[in-house]
Amino acid sequence: MTVEYRQLGTSGLRVPALSFGTGTFGGSGPLFGAWGNSDAQEARRLIDICLDAGITLFDTADVYSNGASEEVLGAAIRGRRDRVLISTKLGLPTGEGPNDWGVSRDRLIGGVEAALQRIGTDHIDLLQLHAFDASTPVEELLATLDQLVRAGKLRHVGVSNYPGWQLMKTLDVADRHGWPRFVAHQVYYSLIGRAYEADLMPLAADQGVGALVWSPLGWGRLTGKIRRSSPIPDGSRLHQTAAFAPPVEDEHLYRVVDALDEIAAETGKTVPQVALNWLLQRPTVSSVIIGARNEEQLRQNLGAVGWALTRDQIARLDQASYQMPAYPYAPYHQQAGFARLNPPLV
Repeated sequence: MTVEYRQLGTSGLRVPALSFGTGTFGGSGPLFGAWGNSDAQEARRLIDICLDAGITLFDTADVYSNGASEEVLGAAIRGRRDRVLISTKLGLPTGEGPNDWGVSRDRLIGGVEAALQRIGTDHIDLLQLHAFDASTPVEELLATLDQLVRAGKLRHVGVSNYPGWQLMKTLDVADRHGWPRFVAHQVYYSLIGRAYEADLMPLAADQGVGALVWSPLGWGRLTGKIRRSSPIPDGSRLHQTAAFAPPVEDEHLYRVVDALDEIAAETGKTVPQVALNWLLQRPTVSSVIIGARNEEQLRQNLGAVGWALTRDQIARLDQASYQMPAYPYAPYHQQAGFARLNPPLV
């Protein structure tokens, strides 16, 4: 089974519909240590499986276990750099110093050089800014990214966890100056977290920004192990990491899991495979980032491709997972005029 390829937004870069998140590589600390701690040998085996399936995009970040994820990824791809695409992120705090956070010129240049050294490569295929930094002028940010792209150290640029207004502002400034546009937005999106659809999805569709989806299984809540009658299992990472996760009401979660159970039985697929397949059919989604602590989890996730949910099954999942967006994005179904002004993308 081979994963299909999609354009990353309106860029010329083609990425696999599933990509691999390396937060489990070299895991340490209360968050990443609970996710996993694959060493280079285990990471190499997971990457072998990914490449055999057509997954060539590997996502990491400087804050993942204080750079250890980038180092393990670099060691695991040594000798085959030309076969993979590397996505990494920077911008979150990595220390206590005044320039150890954000996306200033100094931080960007130094952060990119450090990432290149840790990974052991001369270029990064996709650099994403890990969070919006209100303290750095947009012009300084984009001019520095332009410098790094022209130097051949970056091929494409994107963002992660950005508010819609700031993403649109940077795209406008980039267009006016001829600087590189953000072609990707790494976002939280799942059947129990659909806030992306209200504002960021229409923006992405209009501006050609591809979504790279993180935590597609709702921070481990859609693995099929949590149900109305079943508490969080003993081995779940949620015991250690729930405080870091996007919140979800219990009843909303159970309603979604009930629908997933029904459709999993109909399709002969697992709950996570159904949840991932639903995401793969959403507008603007270029790639869904999957993670795995071991080979078994990875092969299970790969079962999300090669088939498709029916329209009826998608509609039932849509209904079970729907929550009214906050003002002013709530659709006024009872007012036909609003519906005609703002037709849904899905």
